[in-house]
Amino acid sequence: MDTINSGDTAWVLIATALVTMMTPALAFFYGGMVRKKNILSTLNLSIITMGLISLQWVLIGYTLAFGPTIGGMIGGLSHLGLAGIGAEPNPDYSTTIPGLAFAAFQMTFAVITPALITGAFVERVNFKVYLVFALLWATLVYDPLAHSVWAVGGLLRETGALDFAGGTVVHIAAGFSALAFALAIRSRRGYGTVPIEPHNIPFTVLGAGLLWVGWFGFNGGSALAANGLAVAALVNTNTAAAAAAVVWMFLAWNDKKPSVLGIVTGAVVGLVAITPGSGFVTPLASIVIGAVAAPISYYAIKFIHSRHLDESLDVWACHGMAGVWGALATGLFATTTVNSAGFDGLFYGNPNQLTIQLIATLAAAAFAFVVTFILAKILDAIFGLSVSSQQEEVGLDISEHGERAYT
Repeated sequence: MDTINSGDTAWVLIATALVTMMTPALAFFYGGMVRKKNILSTLNLSIITMGLISLQWVLIGYTLAFGPTIGGMIGGLSHLGLAGIGAEPNPDYSTTIPGLAFAAFQMTFAVITPALITGAFVERVNFKVYLVFALLWATLVYDPLAHSVWAVGGLLRETGALDFAGGTVVHIAAGFSALAFALAIRSRRGYGTVPIEPHNIPFTVLGAGLLWVGWFGFNGGSALAANGLAVAALVNTNTAAAAAAVVWMFLAWNDKKPSVLGIVTGAVVGLVAITPGSGFVTPLASIVIGAVAAPISYYAIKFIHSRHLDESLDVWACHGMAGVWGALATGLFATTTVNSAGFDGLFYGNPNQLTIQLIATLAAAAFAFVVTFILAKILDAIFGLSVSSQQEEVGLDISEHGERAYT
């Protein structure tokens, strides 16, 4: 008989609150990087996602992600409206906490993932179209991917793919979806010819700091218990962020000056990279994972800019590419001495794990990219993805929301 553990339940509830905080934190992280005429619009893309996807998750998202599997690809509809999910533990996922606590914790992941994608198209996206996109994307991309990677019977889970807290489901999915959407929507007016400067870097620093703190819930909470594994994930999370921030500083210093915006971007990149392996690797490995993530994303940003693709806030470089590295690094550094429920990686005598991680990474990236591109193209044909040039010139705060952030 499974029994509720009050300590485990308390930790997962705290972690749920921490990850909930990450979406407003993301709003500020993104908001500081846009021009002042678009900050309310940018903040709102994250905030309204909290509303939309929280409802979607309760109504249909949870059952699609964690309902009884249909062919390893999607969950059945037995938990529509969270039917049957209550105070009793779910023996498949969380034997010491209420099933509803597990569902609530997972909801916070479903919320932040589409919010991450918004960085690709801020300052020009049609708000009504975003609402439709977010609901469809959560249902057609996030829920099937979460099921495949995390659910009992899920296709990638059954192959042995490791993703402790969402490197594949959240970051690779968001990053490659952002790339697809950026390819489908037009560039901002004047992109590449006129300066488009961040209007409030302190907002971005604030957002990054809150993301760093929230990530302790993101990764540490994924242990689903107040135990040694949660502690290991928390320490690895902090260590990788620290390593990436410091390495990014030196990369920027070598080019010109160590910008504060760059340093906090580096910290977020380290947090992304450690996410899939946070509960499978040692603290020393997390230093390497964070340190290597920094140049991968740093030069991915340079590459995307050289291609003149207006992917506004570098979601693909920072989440997609750091996520890819993190997933592959899990196949290198995972060890059962940290987590007996996982597998050893290449450096611990199991080269097959790296192959499995590579397959899962390619599958997730391709699935997210293709479905998002098709979805964006359909929405563009029906509604138009972007606002008019005149609305963009005025700014989305006024043209889309009838408000001004600063008098």
